[in-house]
Amino acid sequence: MAMMEGLDIAAMQIISNVGTARSCYIEAIQEAKKGNYDAAEKLIAEGDESFAEGHDAHLQLLQKEAEGNNVVMLLILHAEDQLMSAEGFKIIANELIDVYKRLDK
Repeated sequence: MAMMEGLDIAAMQIISNVGTARSCYIEAIQEAKKGNYDAAEKLIAEGDESFAEGHDAHLQLLQKEAEGNNVVMLLILHAEDQLMSAEGFKIIANELIDVYKRLDK
């Protein structure tokens, strides 16, 4: 049971951190749309910090899996889905910020 509780905590760390990152990336797009590029860049950086924390928690789970511990379960799969979603939003946010900057020139 202790292993399962540890996995639940790890999954929630991933979900929470990458959810924060995704929100920052979306807010960055909104700031860029208003022409607030400094705020947009700060939000991207803030999102990157949260994403890195979520990614680190994910990496620890992958290391446990490589050591022979079977850690895959529905909550972990959801956490990985959130991780990939946040990464996609970062890419989109950076692209849209570049477009807004170009339009403002």
